[in-house]
Amino acid sequence: MQRSHLAKAAMIVFLSLGSLGIVGGSFLIRKAFSSTTNAEIITNTSRYSEIRSQLWTSPAEIKHFPREILADAKDVQIAYSPGVSQASSFLQVREKQSPAQIQKLLKQYRKIAKHQYLGGDTNVHANLPDGVPTTFFYTGDAGGESFPPSYEILVLNAKDRGTPGFKWNHGNSYGVAIDSAASEIVYWAEKW
Repeated sequence: MQRSHLAKAAMIVFLSLGSLGIVGGSFLIRKAFSSTTNAEIITNTSRYSEIRSQLWTSPAEIKHFPREILADAKDVQIAYSPGVSQASSFLQVREKQSPAQIQKLLKQYRKIAKHQYLGGDTNVHANLPDGVPTTFFYTGDAGGESFPPSYEILVLNAKDRGTPGFKWNHGNSYGVAIDSAASEIVYWAEKW
């Protein structure tokens, strides 16, 4: 009889320790992953080649981007976020070009754009009739703001990957934003 009480007590101790291990392990795993929920935005232009060729996982979304940042390129800025957890990932390259080159690019991209907007940001664009999500002006002077009205945002493609009743919950879009007066172009791609 004493053996059966000893066996029951040992079973209770083992089950309690196992439960504590599961709860404690779950807490530690969740804590480890939740500490990485803030995505670092990379702005170092020397990392552009690495981001374009290795870190961005959908080459079709950035095929319109420059293959490399040329040494003589002016006022180049990049913003890249890999998007951790539920955050969106994005890549933007902003650079100045000659007025003639900007006009050539504007003409080229207007022909293939599926949507066009003047200024604004993804929230404004998505809420327009037949609108689609775009991006924020991550490479702008204020970072993450709306594009000024001088920018023409040309959406080359946008795909809704949401669920019925929750349109655009997930998806991607990419394109260019061009300011003819400032001779600037912003290449962008975004996934959420």
